[in-house]
Amino acid sequence: MEMRLDYMKVQPESFQTLFKLEGYVKKSGLDHNLLELIKIRASQINGCAFCLDMHTKDALAMGETTHRLFLLNAWREAPFYTEAERAALALTEAVTKISDAGVPQELYEQVRQHFDEGQYVNLIMAINAINSWNRMAISTAMVPGGYQPAVRK
Repeated sequence: MEMRLDYMKVQPESFQTLFKLEGYVKKSGLDHNLLELIKIRASQINGCAFCLDMHTKDALAMGETTHRLFLLNAWREAPFYTEAERAALALTEAVTKISDAGVPQELYEQVRQHFDEGQYVNLIMAINAINSWNRMAISTAMVPGGYQPAVRK
């Protein structure tokens, strides 16, 4: 597989725009491990190998277990996720596949049991961010494998 083009060099402002959104999400107050689960789940749905490579490595570097990562695609059947994580993962799936059924009221209420209004908006921003990254990576054929997570302090 060969990358089609390096969008970061061709249009650096496009990368900076997404990076600014990512910065907002990182500062949102949402749990960083939860954010990695959201990124991985959306990337699984979208089939983004580059982002799956990156975010599974980041999650492991943050202390996530391989067990939870291996079973993330089947989170509904696995007992290893909190109710709040389950709500966020369900929202991730609904927003990523928004044209299927939107975000049903029942799901909104489920998520709101664990997250306040501001956190709900921040979850949506996080889901939108990873979906944007996925679409850039897939459209430009970014090649997985070379990413190394930053050393955590």
